[in-house]
Amino acid sequence: MTRHICRTFQTAPAAVPRDDTAKYLRSGLTAEGFQAPDWLVPDLEDGTAPDMKATALENVCELVPEHDFPGEIWPRVQWSYDDESFRDRGREEIATLVRELGDHIDGVVVPKVGRRGDVERALEAVADAESEAGLSDGSIGLSIIIETAAARSDLREISMLGDGSHARLTALVFGPVDYAAELGGRDLGDGRPRWDGLLEALSNEASANGLLAIGGPFDDLFRERAGVTIYNADAYADQVEREAQIGLDGSWSLYPKQTVQANRIHLPTPAELERDVHKIERFNAAKAEGTGAVTIDGQMVDEATFKNFRNTVVTVRTVHGTRPEQTTELYDDGLLERVLDLELSYR
Repeated sequence: MTRHICRTFQTAPAAVPRDDTAKYLRSGLTAEGFQAPDWLVPDLEDGTAPDMKATALENVCELVPEHDFPGEIWPRVQWSYDDESFRDRGREEIATLVRELGDHIDGVVVPKVGRRGDVERALEAVADAESEAGLSDGSIGLSIIIETAAARSDLREISMLGDGSHARLTALVFGPVDYAAELGGRDLGDGRPRWDGLLEALSNEASANGLLAIGGPFDDLFRERAGVTIYNADAYADQVEREAQIGLDGSWSLYPKQTVQANRIHLPTPAELERDVHKIERFNAAKAEGTGAVTIDGQMVDEATFKNFRNTVVTVRTVHGTRPEQTTELYDDGLLERVLDLELSYR
């Protein structure tokens, strides 16, 4: 089974009312280095105006094959668990994307899903499009946005659809704006709720079923201070760090500067990597002498703590395998060599 990585889930409107309607899609497709997201999500849904949906679909089908994007491509289609007309549009968009793009996309993102049965409908739509396009089973993945009360209520049952080595379901993405609206949540002057409990559940159910868990967007892109408008970097970094601490695999990005931040925060710093590599090396040496637990730099290290250190190394190895231009920029050659040579088996 392919190991996906999605530190950054960057949505880009597939059509905007400009002379170049594909301006933002083109920008995403040509991004490089830390500005290039792991997943670029051409947006046919909320990010595109109702009268530009057809143009958006044309832009995606035309431009995606023209670019050698370093990450994965996951267009977001229209859908709604409680509106059949939106589901019909979504099925048509999925069929077109799969037929026209085939191997150029990794999957589709379906928003506003409801209970498990609705997710099964989306899975069926992808499978049908895949079959009609003559692609092998499982070629096109499905990721869903959890942004309704119905989906939250069935989160565990929905997540279990991803359990299995050939499952199509790939990621659970949080949509806090629609979720707050559906629940009747209010902004009382200090922003919308953080939904810490839901994010912990998202991380848990995704981990239990081999899925990725992605945090929701942070849309307060800019703030004003002393008459000057500046990018709201600190607040976005705070959100991404909270998501990383509870085990979310990645964060939603709305803007290239957010992509740079999320790519870096979901990748260990050189100091963090050196710390954990050093502890694994020391632990491995003690283990070779028959010791099951050892104190390293004042910390008791056993199997449980070893697994946490190993997560750091596995993350770097995975990114290095797919985005080596980022790891070679961030880490020196000696540290990377130790990461790649390290024995990670506890037993």
